[in-house]
Amino acid sequence: MSVQERKRRERAERERLIVATARELAEEHGWEAVTTRRLAERIEYSQPVLYSHFRGKREIIGAVALDGAAELAAAVRAATSGATLPHERVIALARSYLVFAERHPAVYDAIFQLDGGLAYAQEDTPEPLKDAFAALLETLAEVAGTGVHPGLFTEVFWASLHGLATLTRAGRLLPQDAARRIELLADRLAVV
Repeated sequence: MSVQERKRRERAERERLIVATARELAEEHGWEAVTTRRLAERIEYSQPVLYSHFRGKREIIGAVALDGAAELAAAVRAATSGATLPHERVIALARSYLVFAERHPAVYDAIFQLDGGLAYAQEDTPEPLKDAFAALLETLAEVAGTGVHPGLFTEVFWASLHGLATLTRAGRLLPQDAARRIELLADRLAVV
């Protein structure tokens, strides 16, 4: 291995460490606790090293969002792959999405709530974000209904899931009705 290859590998490993540590801190203490000073202390590198990888917290949030979007896409695909009927796939999609939001609130916020400097619904949208939407579209396109644009339907269904995730996390919805909400959403919106 050449010196340059080793340096590239070490740089990539440092970057993964920074992102993983930021995510860990955010999940433990919230995004307010994620500062370059605290990150530098936690990973035992200087702040200038952090700034050689990321221009600041906003870019770190963006990197966490991209990793999280890839994880969300994988979770949705895994959940829907085991279902045989379209309605079952929609239910599995909704459950996996809401479980992801519940288990990874800081990552969910990085993807959907915080400014990570990422473009959404644009030509220059990063691939992991496009793929997360595609993972939803793959299942929802088949239940959009005649004459309904599958992408538009996916946006509306996704917005509904986001609302459920956000309101549940804020304690505004009774947890015992979660399964019934998913069924109602699937029954009312998905045309099977």
